[in-house]
Amino acid sequence: MDLIMSCNCSVYISLIVLISFCRGISGATFTIINRCEYTIWPGILANAGSARLDSTGFELVPGGSRSFQAPPNWSGRFWGRTGCTFDPNTGQGSCVTADCGSNQVECNGAGANPPATLAEFTIAPGNAQDFYDLSLVDGYNLPMVVDASGGSGACMSTGCVTDLNRQCPNELRVGDGVACKSACEAFGSPEYCCSGAYGSPDTCKPSIYSEMFKAACPRSYSYAYDDATSTFTCTGADYTITFCTSSASQKSASPTTSTTNSSASGTESQEVPKELNTPWLPDFFTGDSSKTLSSSTSVIASVASLLTLFLLYS
Repeated sequence: MDLIMSCNCSVYISLIVLISFCRGISGATFTIINRCEYTIWPGILANAGSARLDSTGFELVPGGSRSFQAPPNWSGRFWGRTGCTFDPNTGQGSCVTADCGSNQVECNGAGANPPATLAEFTIAPGNAQDFYDLSLVDGYNLPMVVDASGGSGACMSTGCVTDLNRQCPNELRVGDGVACKSACEAFGSPEYCCSGAYGSPDTCKPSIYSEMFKAACPRSYSYAYDDATSTFTCTGADYTITFCTSSASQKSASPTTSTTNSSASGTESQEVPKELNTPWLPDFFTGDSSKTLSSSTSVIASVASLLTLFLLYS
């Protein structure tokens, strides 16, 4: 009996170690979905010290999706470019909003030129917490939602589903309403940019412009020190980043002419699976974002089942 108990304890300890190990080597899967009625060109920027993902920029047709595997300790940001035109022969071109200045579909280590809606992540190893947020600090160009799945903890959805381009004040408006600048970009003053004498949480306060963004999108970062209601955590999750929703405006950002295809960036976009088309809006308000198990969780579940059978018949 003692031998059996010892064996069972060893198996359970091994399972715990395996779970931690799987999370430690797998990182997180990011799935990017385009529910807009027009093509967008997502951009990806890894922070200094983080590995480059499989692509830094690609084309994503309406209804398309693409997934990326990020290693542990990865941090970076995602955004969507609109109104892009690229020459079919040279591959060179640019975008109307959130262009990264690379003159190519791939951003190649360059970030988004504001205004741009940004999804920001820090993926932790093992059982440590990931951090993520949806930022309007650099302005707004597209509705975007971040949803966590298969993780533990609060794991709340965040994002901005309101079409701020339609609500944008004239002094912040870009062109005919393709994007909405931040007050910092529009006016450049330290008070709006949280710089100089205003470079601390005590001296930099919300402005009438950041409060407008916050009222429209309560869970999004509206200015540099808007941490308390805008940073979210989850452990061991995968993340879905969705552009546009059925409840948000589907207005085309601008007439676009695409001369490239997704295969140029390595993986063709796919139609959104039915399970990813389930309504997310209730989750956005309730915080219940556990729709699907992550791939690493599924592997662990399979191993756990085999170990359970072993224990039953040992």
